[in-house]
Amino acid sequence: QVQLVESGGGSVQAGGSLRLSCAASGRTFSHYVMAWFRQAPGKEREFVAAITFNGYTDYADSVKGRFTISRDNAKNTVYLQMNSLKPEDTAVYYCTASLGYRGTDYRKYNSWGQGTQVTVSS
Repeated sequence: QVQLVESGGGSVQAGGSLRLSCAASGRTFSHYVMAWFRQAPGKEREFVAAITFNGYTDYADSVKGRFTISRDNAKNTVYLQMNSLKPEDTAVYYCTASLGYRGTDYRKYNSWGQGTQVTVSS
């Protein structure tokens, strides 16, 4: 398994931007599909975006056009650039990894970071 550590969360006003980073340990980072999920209080963990080893990306409809997922395999890091943030984006954001699966079911991902809080005020 790969160990994951997120950073970059914080508090912003609506319309602002944040960039999340997720640093991974392990020599086989490039083999993993990397993804971001989020969980708001009282809600189920939901898919945000995923990226394959060669850069193919998927996004939740709610973030398309506003969020961009990317990865740097040389640095073992995946990023989530979040623009035009809305109050409904407020949640704990989690980085996760899987060997092949890039879908929206969080139960099929194997490794998880500790999460980073994103708060968007109106």
